[in-house]
Amino acid sequence: MAHPRAIDQDLVDAYLARRALDYLVGFTLSPVLWRKLPGSRSAGRVQSVALRLICEREIEIERFQAEEYWTLSAQVTSEGGPPFEARLVTLGGEKLKKFSLNNEAAARAAEREVAAAAFSISAVEARPSRRNPPAPFTTSTLQQEAARKLGFNAQRTMRVAQRLYEGVDIGGETTGLITYMRTDGVDMAGEAIADARRTIESGFGGAYVPDSPRIYKTKQKNAQEAHECIRPTSFARAPDRVKGLEEDQFRLYELIWKRAMASQMESAQIETTTIDILSTDGRTGLRATGSVILFDGFLKLYEEGRDDSSDEEGGVLPKVRQGARAEAREPKAAQHFTEPPPRYSEASLVKRLEELGIGRPSTYASILTTLRDRG
Repeated sequence: MAHPRAIDQDLVDAYLARRALDYLVGFTLSPVLWRKLPGSRSAGRVQSVALRLICEREIEIERFQAEEYWTLSAQVTSEGGPPFEARLVTLGGEKLKKFSLNNEAAARAAEREVAAAAFSISAVEARPSRRNPPAPFTTSTLQQEAARKLGFNAQRTMRVAQRLYEGVDIGGETTGLITYMRTDGVDMAGEAIADARRTIESGFGGAYVPDSPRIYKTKQKNAQEAHECIRPTSFARAPDRVKGLEEDQFRLYELIWKRAMASQMESAQIETTTIDILSTDGRTGLRATGSVILFDGFLKLYEEGRDDSSDEEGGVLPKVRQGARAEAREPKAAQHFTEPPPRYSEASLVKRLEELGIGRPSTYASILTTLRDRG
């Protein structure tokens, strides 16, 4: 109080702009909507934008027209080894595009061509790669992951997180289990990182502890990093050692604990193998991809959920020799249709709002609740 700093006029202006928007959109527009659109309950600086995103996606879905396309795969064997699946990537000397086989006649012709061709293994490539752990949770990533893995909506996630933050009774003393849950910072306090590294070493061994602590930086342009990431207050309090938690609390605490622990663990080492199989005339080509985990690293504890499962890697491929003869059996064509963009889930809508810099972590749950409650 003895040394006041100068008032930051930009911050004052930002507040005035936000207040003006609240008055314009919330106070002025809502009564107009009540009069002109019976059944609509309110407008808001953020909720109206979120509603617009949902409406635009719905229009996109209604306008969408499905397109037919076919893919072809075959079981390949080489030198008596086990069969593995390969998909058609080259036909008639041309690289296949998504819609190259756009009807059944073309697909059946491709089947006949693969069945008639003599193949050999043209290339075998094994590429080592590393997969780094995801950053610890912020409010929005916690809401997204709890929706994917636990089926919680944003409001339920925040309600349970609030209870974990306020604390539960452990040995007659109220103990807060997690740090503050309204944050968009991904950095972790130094003493917490040291605590995590100790816990990883004692639980999994030295191989799982990276040489130096991992430091994360936020990607959001408008992030207000007043708080650190969401993490356990003590990593030594493993979920199964905390007594007296309700089921929802246990499941969310376990998710937060695993994610924060994994964020300080060693990367997973993966070997991705690609096998190219080419016909003797060079006009027909198949390709198989697979990946092997050489060292599981953070995957031993935690794997991040995905909104779409289309990019899954294949399984383990057998060892084959470049130049060896190969046989492609049972070529099978499968019909597919392009699909419209999916409707937003709570997780994907939160992600989109965050990408566009709309709203703050503390408001996502209440905005989604408002939109849902008011139909």
